[in-house]
Amino acid sequence: MHILLIEDDEKLCETLQYQLEQEQCLVDSCQDGLEGLHRLLNGAYSLAILDRMLPSMDGLTILQKARQQHIQTPVILLTALGELHDKITGLDCGADDYLVKPFAFPELMARIRCIARRPPSMVSQKELTFADLRYDTQQNILSCGTKSCTLSRREGDLMELFLHNPQQTLPRSTILTNVWGADAEVEDGNLDNYIHFIRRRLRTVESSALLKTVRGIGYRLEDSHV
Repeated sequence: MHILLIEDDEKLCETLQYQLEQEQCLVDSCQDGLEGLHRLLNGAYSLAILDRMLPSMDGLTILQKARQQHIQTPVILLTALGELHDKITGLDCGADDYLVKPFAFPELMARIRCIARRPPSMVSQKELTFADLRYDTQQNILSCGTKSCTLSRREGDLMELFLHNPQQTLPRSTILTNVWGADAEVEDGNLDNYIHFIRRRLRTVESSALLKTVRGIGYRLEDSHV
C-alpha cells in the first residue's frame, strides 16, 4: 500500500513512517500543507493520512481542494480536536475516517485495513473520459471523435488506471500492483511493452492525450493541448 503521510510534528511523522514501513507500506511523508496538497494532487496513493493543523495550509482546506479536483484517494484525518462537531466537519469535508490524538498505532492500522477492504470505486463506471478520450469499460473500446479501437483486457486495465488518475504521476510500483496484483511476479519490461501498446492505441484514435515518461518514477497521462 502506497501511503501519503502529512504531519507537521516531526517526531510523530518519523515514528509513524517507520511503523507503517514495518507493516510493508510504501510511505511518502511531508510536514507542510502546501507540499502535502501538491503531493496529493499529483501522486497516486492508496491512502492519505492527514493532520488537521498544518503550516501553510490546514488539513481541511487540503481535503476540500483535493475533493474539488476529483481526487478520490481515501483520507484519514489525524487531529487533537475530538469534539463531535469537529468530527462531523472533517467527515463532511471529505474525510473517510477521523482519528483523535493521542491514538494507538494498532488502531490506526485497523482503520487502514478497513479502508483497504473496500471495493475500488472504478469498477462501477461504464465510461471514463479525459481530454478528447472516451473509454467504454464494459466493451473495452477506446474512442476519440469518430475513431475507435478495442483494447485487450490488460491494456484496458492500464487505461482505466490512468483515466482514474489523469495528470498524476503513477509510480511503476503502483501501476504493477494495481494492474497485475501485489503478489504477481512481473518483469519491468512487461510494463514497458504495455505502455508502448497504449501509446500506439492513443495514436490510432488520434487523441491529444499522451503518456509521458517521468524518469526514475513512472508515467503520467497528459493532454498535449494544455
